[in-house]
Amino acid sequence: MSKHGMILFGHGARDPRWAEPFERLATKLRAQRSDPVSLAFLELMTPDLPMAIEKLGSDGCDVVTVVPVFFGQGGHIRRDLPELLDRCRATFPSVEIKCAVAVGEDEAVLDAVAQYCLRQIE
Repeated sequence: MSKHGMILFGHGARDPRWAEPFERLATKLRAQRSDPVSLAFLELMTPDLPMAIEKLGSDGCDVVTVVPVFFGQGGHIRRDLPELLDRCRATFPSVEIKCAVAVGEDEAVLDAVAQYCLRQIE
């Protein structure tokens, strides 16, 4: 039976409190699925993406989907992430690594943010 891991991929920051919403999101997702959900960061925080993929692979995941928890698709998503994914695919050939678009590019996410904004003026 295959396991499909998920990695929530964020930028990272010096202040560890920055990761708190990502941790809450991971907790919500873990409650809704049986396969593993991990966090990974581009810089300044651990684990990085290769470490997270290695851990999921050692936990038996043969497929991993990376979900960039970025609001838009700037240079990190358009340039840095594809290069990083290519290196991870070469390093972990037994793991199929997929990648979603940045969460902020999804219309349902934008709709949820718009509703949040509207609630602020009620």
